[in-house]
Amino acid sequence: MNNTYYEQLKETIHSEKLANGLHVFLLPKPEMAKTFGIFSTNYGSIDQTFVPIGESEPVTVPDGIAHFLEHKLFEKEDRDVFQDFTKRGASANAFTSFTKTAYLFSATSNIDENVSTLIDFVQDPYFSDQSVEKEKGIIAQEIRMYDDQPDWRSFFGTIQSLYHHHPVQIDIAGSVESIEKITKEDLYTCYHTFYHPSNMTLFVAGNFEPENMMKLIKENQAEKSFAELNEIDRSFPEEPNDVAKKKHVIHMPVSVPKCMVGLKESATYVDNVSFLKAELLSSMLLDYYFSKSGEYYQELYEKDLIDNSFSFEANLEKNFGFSIIGGNTTEPDALAKKLTSMLNNFKEVTLNHDDFERMKRKKIGQFLRALNSLEFVSNQFIHYNLLGIDLFEVLPVIEALTVEEANQFLKNWVEDDRIAVCQILPE
Repeated sequence: MNNTYYEQLKETIHSEKLANGLHVFLLPKPEMAKTFGIFSTNYGSIDQTFVPIGESEPVTVPDGIAHFLEHKLFEKEDRDVFQDFTKRGASANAFTSFTKTAYLFSATSNIDENVSTLIDFVQDPYFSDQSVEKEKGIIAQEIRMYDDQPDWRSFFGTIQSLYHHHPVQIDIAGSVESIEKITKEDLYTCYHTFYHPSNMTLFVAGNFEPENMMKLIKENQAEKSFAELNEIDRSFPEEPNDVAKKKHVIHMPVSVPKCMVGLKESATYVDNVSFLKAELLSSMLLDYYFSKSGEYYQELYEKDLIDNSFSFEANLEKNFGFSIIGGNTTEPDALAKKLTSMLNNFKEVTLNHDDFERMKRKKIGQFLRALNSLEFVSNQFIHYNLLGIDLFEVLPVIEALTVEEANQFLKNWVEDDRIAVCQILPE
C-alpha cells in the first residue's frame, strides 16, 4: 500500500492498484463520525460509440444507456439494494454524468459491511427482459418530469446550441424514444466493457483504520474473476469550433422568461497542469465578474435585467467544455445582448496584481473550506483522478497562478462564434 502525506493539508492518502486493475484510495479521518464511500467507473453518457470487450468492431448504443444501467444495478433478482444499505444504517445513492457513473453511501456504523455491499452490488449485475421493460416506464416518467423543468430545459438547450455533433448535447437520461430501444443485451455489453475493475476507482473517506479497510477490499476482489481488458477504444465525432446555433428559443408554460448564454471551449491542453489552470481560471474569472460582489453582476442588477435566480457555472473536461451564465429575466433579449457583450469584452480587460491576488485568496478559501466535507473530497477526488490530476495537488497550482497567466487566458478565452443563447419564453 502506498502512503502519500500532504504536508500543507496534513492529510494522508493510502492507495493501491489491485491485481485486477482496480484503483483504491483511502482517506482516514478519525475525527469524523461519518464515513463516505464512492465506487466510480470511467463511463458516462457521452460514451456511446466504443469497441465492446472481446470484440473488434465498434458499436453505437442508444442514448441514455449509462443512466439506465445505473438504475438497473440497484435491482437484483430477489431484492432492491437500497434496502441492504438501510438495514445497515446507511444512506445510498448514485449518479450519472457526462463522463462517469458513481455509486455511493454514507454511514456512521457498520462501515465494513457497507463498503462490501457497495462493491458487491456494483460487481453483480442482474438484468432480465421483464425488469428492463419495467424500468423503461420508470425512466420515461423521470425524463418527462425533467422536460417540464425550465431550469433543466434551459441548461440542455444551451448545450444543444453550442454543439453540432458531440454527444454532450444529448440529455444524460436520453429520450423516451431512445430508451425504448435499450435491451438486456445492450446493458450487459456496456456493463462488461466499462465496469471492469481496471476502468473503476474506489474512494473511501472517514472514520476507519486504513490497513484493515484495504485488507477487506483486497480480499473481496480476490474472490472474484474478471476477463482481460485492454484500454477501451471509444470514439467521438469531429466537432467544429463554432456553435451549432447562435440562438435557441424554447416555449414553455412559464410566467417569467429565462435567458442563458453559453460559451463553448475550444482549447486543447498539452498536459494536465495546463488543463487544471484553464479550469481554475475559468471558474475564478466567472466568479470575479458575475458573483454578487462582481462588477458585471452589479451592472446587470442595476439595469433590472436579472434577479436572485442568476447563476453561472464552468464545466471543463478533456474533450469538451462550456460555461453557462444567466437566469430569469423580464428582458431576455436585452440580457442576451448584454451578457454576450460582456463576454466579448474579456479580451479587452487587463487585471491588476491586487485584484488577481484577491481572486486567488477567495478561491483558496473556498477550496480549504470545502475540504471539510467528505462528500466534496470524495467526489472531487474521483473527478480529478479520471483526468490524471491529484485533488490534493490543486492548492499549490492555485497558489502558483500569476496575473500574467490570467490576462493571457482572458485574451484567448472568448470568441463571438463560440457564444450561443438559449431562451425559455412563455407559450
